[in-house]
Amino acid sequence: MRKEKSLALKLRLSGKSYGEITKSLGIPKSTLSGWFSGLILSRGVQEEISRKGRKKSTEALVNHNKRQTYLAIKRASTIRAETAKKINNFSQKDLLILGIMLYWAEGYKRPMVRNGREVTYHVVSLTNSDPFLIKIFLKFLREYCCVPNEKIKANLRIFQHHNDKNLIKYWSEQTGIVDSNFGKTYTGVSKSSQGVRPFNRLPYGVIQIVVADTKLFHQIMGYIEGMKKFV
Repeated sequence: MRKEKSLALKLRLSGKSYGEITKSLGIPKSTLSGWFSGLILSRGVQEEISRKGRKKSTEALVNHNKRQTYLAIKRASTIRAETAKKINNFSQKDLLILGIMLYWAEGYKRPMVRNGREVTYHVVSLTNSDPFLIKIFLKFLREYCCVPNEKIKANLRIFQHHNDKNLIKYWSEQTGIVDSNFGKTYTGVSKSSQGVRPFNRLPYGVIQIVVADTKLFHQIMGYIEGMKKFV
């Protein structure tokens, strides 16, 4: 015991923590605490032990945060997977409500005005950058509203780093809209160049779906008015 205590004392005076001594000699921390309760350490040794303690605490905190992050990601993944299973095929009524809500949120609803007077000609127009949202809206147009493919047009808004031909090809594949039904491609000044947004925030630009059908426009606006009854 005297030899172990002597070795432990040397280690302690060299700046070793109780944990390090226990790991090296197998002596319990409670025993070391009793042995060295009245031991006076030099300032340098105290600072070394404190530094190790802070480092260990920091490492423990980092590991804890990593673990918590991993668990949070795992929980989120599980929740998403479970709730995704609850969405099955849409009924026609589901598709109607979904299409109305999409248009209410993202569609062009303001009546067209020229020379201070509302015109009688209107188009159905929805603009977004999310290909899945666009696909759902097209499903509403094609399957519920029975809009033929040849009547569905598209315009693109792109930025300096985009290639217009590549994006027309991409959106044509995503939407089933033929190349000849793509109209103007507008080039805008990307806010990312001003340091406001990440450079690739809109990797596929923005697409505008257009159907020149005044009757359909008023029908959709009527559906939206109907939805307001439930507020």
